[in-house]
Amino acid sequence: MLSEAADYDGAWKEALEHYLHPFLDLCFADIATRIDWRVPVEFLDQELQQVVRDAHLGKQRADKLVKVFRVDGAEEWLLIHVEVQSQRDCDLPLRMYQYHHRITDRFGRPVVGLAVLADAHPDWRPAVYEEDHWGCRLRFEYRLCKLLDFAPTVDQLAGGGNPAGVVVAAHLAAQATPGDPERRRERKWQLTRRLYERGYSKQEILDLYRLIDWLMVLPRELAVAFRRDLIQYETQKAMPYVTSIQQLGREEGREEGRQEGRQEGLLTGRQEDILEALATRFGAVPYELRERVQAIQEEGTLKRLLRQAVLAPSLEAFSAALQT
Repeated sequence: MLSEAADYDGAWKEALEHYLHPFLDLCFADIATRIDWRVPVEFLDQELQQVVRDAHLGKQRADKLVKVFRVDGAEEWLLIHVEVQSQRDCDLPLRMYQYHHRITDRFGRPVVGLAVLADAHPDWRPAVYEEDHWGCRLRFEYRLCKLLDFAPTVDQLAGGGNPAGVVVAAHLAAQATPGDPERRRERKWQLTRRLYERGYSKQEILDLYRLIDWLMVLPRELAVAFRRDLIQYETQKAMPYVTSIQQLGREEGREEGRQEGRQEGLLTGRQEDILEALATRFGAVPYELRERVQAIQEEGTLKRLLRQAVLAPSLEAFSAALQT
């Protein structure tokens, strides 16, 4: 059985920051045409976190609040709130309405709500929040994009030249291969190879491969074998991009015991063992918790946390141990 350690929320947060324009072109094309892309967009992450805390809306998911300028000049600027929902959640409509209300109240600017449904349920498409109390009615509608709708054309999506399409293809491939590591490895290889065949630049390949690798988690033995195949492929292509010393130092230090990068690889290996144990026992590990574990650079602390990851009765108990 494949351990589902993929951090969809963390990967999507990074994808939205790197590829907002391509993402909107793919998922909300009419909105993309209304934005003046000559003016740099501004991500208001801290402001969104403050809104979440004030509203007591629970954990922040793969949400982004973006300040953009309109191409028609009718308004100087407005805000786009994007939420990527990787699991079915009956509270999504209420949350979209509350976010919209709180953000509007905080900034006094128009707000456009966009929900990306990245779950595996084709018929789940909530796009409206409604209240009706004694004739006092409220109806709030927001825009939807269902990633499963791209599944029939996923091959064209992956090779079409839109980097956001590569991310969507990787997400769908990970979603379609739970418990089938060999098939996931094959799909991951197809997506990675296309990065080179498509003619992306070195930096584009590095950025996109990082997201593919983030979404399409493989068991350790298959992950090491995958890296070795990639080394051979890059050697043949004379394009040592992903498999540069900087990229592979951690894995080589942990798996092969090579002198170069050994200590860094050891610490990273400890961190990955902790996260893998948590994912095996409790499912997907929240983005914030992953970041806290990956920030620890003391071997003794990581050893103790690995024991906690194996013995703790819940993610909440592990998080409490991490704080102490």
